Order: sequence, then structure tokens, then C-alpha cells
Amino acid sequence: MNRRHFLKNSMLFMGSLSISGCTLSTASSVSKSQSNELPNIIYILADDLGYGDVSCLNKESKIQTPHIDQLARGGMMFTDAHSGSAVCTPTRYGILTGRYAWRTRLKKGVLWGYSPPLIEEGRMTVASMLKQYGYHSACIGKWHLGWNWHLKSENREDVDFSKPIQDGPTTKGFDYSFCIPASLDMSPYVYVENDRVTAVPDRIGDGQEGKKFWRKGPVGADFEHIGVLPKFTEKAVSYIDRRAAQKERSPFFLYLPLSAPHTPILPTKEFQGKSGTNEYGDFVMQVDWTVGQVLKALKQNGFEKNTLVIFASDNGCAPQADFEELARFGHYPSYVFRGHKADIFEGGHRIPYITRWPARIKAGTVCDDTICLTDLIATAADIVGYTLPDDAGEDSVSILPDLLGTATGPLREATVHNSANGSFSIRQGKWKLELCPGSGGWSNPKPNSEEAKQLPPVQLYDLSKDVGETTNLQDKYPDVVNRLKALLQKYKDAGRSVPKRR
Repeated sequence: MNRRHFLKNSMLFMGSLSISGCTLSTASSVSKSQSNELPNIIYILADDLGYGDVSCLNKESKIQTPHIDQLARGGMMFTDAHSGSAVCTPTRYGILTGRYAWRTRLKKGVLWGYSPPLIEEGRMTVASMLKQYGYHSACIGKWHLGWNWHLKSENREDVDFSKPIQDGPTTKGFDYSFCIPASLDMSPYVYVENDRVTAVPDRIGDGQEGKKFWRKGPVGADFEHIGVLPKFTEKAVSYIDRRAAQKERSPFFLYLPLSAPHTPILPTKEFQGKSGTNEYGDFVMQVDWTVGQVLKALKQNGFEKNTLVIFASDNGCAPQADFEELARFGHYPSYVFRGHKADIFEGGHRIPYITRWPARIKAGTVCDDTICLTDLIATAADIVGYTLPDDAGEDSVSILPDLLGTATGPLREATVHNSANGSFSIRQGKWKLELCPGSGGWSNPKPNSEEAKQLPPVQLYDLSKDVGETTNLQDKYPDVVNRLKALLQKYKDAGRSVPKRR
């Protein structure tokens, strides 16, 4: 995409939006019987999927995502949704706790497969909160929030895989879990079901390079990288089937953080070549297939009407997708946004976010309100009628008014983002302030590069006119720079960005 084409698309994109909120014909009323029946909640989180990879969000996408598009037609599509971070571990912490991860020990980067837990003992999660309202909950997929292995020595990689893990998903509110420890390119390569490895490693894998990249490490006897996404899909469908088989149905919460299309990029045979682009495009279509299988299971089990399905990505697309190769097909994973995964720019943290709840959300609606993935716990609390305590969901805002079409204006005062190297940005309305001279991540100008050293220490963009972040206005609007700096500092000092609820 040349610069002129990029800027043209950027202006067309912003011209189609208003900063005010959601595009709805009417706000439908809710009957008393509906309000008394708690919905199931399914949260599907893709790994490194770009905004432009979803065909309902990007009409020029060369990758088709029919099942995600189907989800959007039946519900609400958000155009201004963001992760709290441009990399995965901090985003996942924010989703489950409603708290920015930079408030923890993790100030930059991500955890690894042997890392200790990031979620603090006693901290409320979406799962533990919903448990109070009779929800059964499951975590199936990529955990990447650390847990404690049984160690043979002080070396964290000297693990006795025959012993159960500690401080994993089942201690954070989940009744059932089937997970891999971290990203699919991080060892150890094992499945952990309800705190126990399903098969002890029987070999040391040499790893791979390129799009199939994964690091050398122990591999479980039942583990094959290409089979992980199908396995998670199978387990998710099986979980939904089991919930339907219960004599007395209780609501359930399924957190389904997928391992794809993150590296290793390994589409199974039936998807190879299907996208008409490269292996990454094929893998995106397989992720879309997984979404379709979940939707099919809901329909077959009679859960479709009263289940809130949320589909999102943890951050922007990663360079391993091969942007140059995809561009030759006319496909741009970051759409009209600057940068990609790891960056403070929009391409690092503006993500697809689509919801469906036939009993409550009007089909075929679009919302341009700014939301963040930290908003899940406050939204779930709003749905069940629970008031979060002061030590939970400190950065979480309920988007239920957006979902129901009752919002009269923006729900968030401002949204904070982190890049891979820990650089901050804060977004309020049309203004976005970035507290670094370059990307703060993996794209140019890279941190500490000669190019970045020649730039001002902060960046200010008016996203209503410049969604591509091409013109730094920091010298023209010093009052806006100072106001946003002060607001960010207030959020840091207060330990929260939302008002206390009690």
C-alpha cells in the first residue's frame, strides 16, 4: 500500500465514524424474564490477529473470515477496540483482572513457559467473580500468565513433569482447565489439564525457523505443534456439549485463548492454500473455522440465544506473518493503522472486537466507542448485578450500555496502552499522546535507533484527522500534551483509572 493510498483509506475510515458511540436504530427493551436469566459467556481470544485480517472490518481484506463475519452480522462490531498492551501476557492479565499489567512486576515484555504466576494470590478474576453467581467456568487454550512448576532444583527449567502445577487457572476461579503454558513457540511443549501434564515430555525438540518458528525445548509425548489449534477447538466444543448434558443447567463462562495465528504458523492440511495468500492467511482462516465450530456447538445445544460471545485479538499482527509477502497479494494485516504487534502505534493495540448475544444485542450493529480488553470484568459484573470491590477491576469499565445501545456518550474517560519496551500512551477522545520518540516496539523508528534519537521525546496525534499517526502535533498543542500527561500520572498515583464503585 503506497503512502497516498494509505492516507486516503485512513481518512475514509475516520470519516465513517463518530467519536460519540454506537450506531443503533433503537435501544431494544429487555423483559423481566430475560433480565433474570444469566447468560453464558464465551470469550474467544485470537493470538496476534491483525485488525485488517478480519474481512467484516476490512472490506479490502484478501483473507476471508466467514464465521467471524457471521458473528458480526448477528451482533455488534466495534471499530475502536484496544488491548491494554501491544504484547500478549499483559493483555491477558488485563482481560482476566480488569487491571493494567504495568501495575504488576511486569513492566515490559512477556512471561515465558517456566515463569511464576503474574496474577497475585487473592486477586479477583472474571472467573472467580462469576463463580459467586453460579457460573461454571473453563479455561481452554494458551494461559501465558505463569504458574509454579514442581522443581527438582533452583533452576526454574529443571521440572518434575510428573507432579502437578500450582497457582494455575484452577486457583484463579476456573473449574476446568486445559492449557499450554505460554505461546506455542515457547517451551515446555505440553498440555496441562486440571493442573497435571497430560503426557510427560519424551524428547527435546530442535525447534524451527521462519514462519514455523518455535524454540528448542521438551515436548510432551502427546504433543504436536500443528495439532494444538484443532485440540483446543475439540476441547471447547466438548465443554459446551458437557454443559448442555447437565440435568440442571447453570450458566457457564468459557475463556478460550487460542494459540493462533501466532508462530509457529502451521495451518493443517485442509487449510493449506485456502486463503489464496500465504501460510499466515491460511492460518487465519483456520482460526475463523474454530470460531465457526464454537458457534455451531452453541446452536446445536440450544445455547445460541442467551450466550454472549466475544471475539477479540490480544494485540496486532506480528511481522512473522511476512508483511511484504502479504502486500504482494494486496493484504495489510494492520489495515490503515501504523505499526504492528509490540508497537505503541495503533497497529500494535487496535484489535478486532466482535460481540453477539441474540437475547440482548441488536443484530448488525456497529459501535465506534473506544473500549479496552480490560473492560470484561466490569461488564460481566454489570450483567450479573455485582458491584466490584475497590481492589478489583481498577481499570475496567462496563461496556454493557454499548452492547444494549443505551450509552449516550463515551464510557471510558481515557485508555492507557503499553508497548513491548514499556513505553506508555494515553488516549482520550480524538487525542493520543505517546511518551516515546518512536515505535516503542519492533517497527521503525525502533527504540534507541539513530532515527528515534532525532525525534521529539513525545508524540501527539489527532486520530479524528490522522488515524495513520503521520503528523506529530506535540509542539502545536502543548496544553493537550500537559493535560494528558497529568491524567496518566493521576492514574498511576491513584492505582486505578476508574472511580471507586462503593
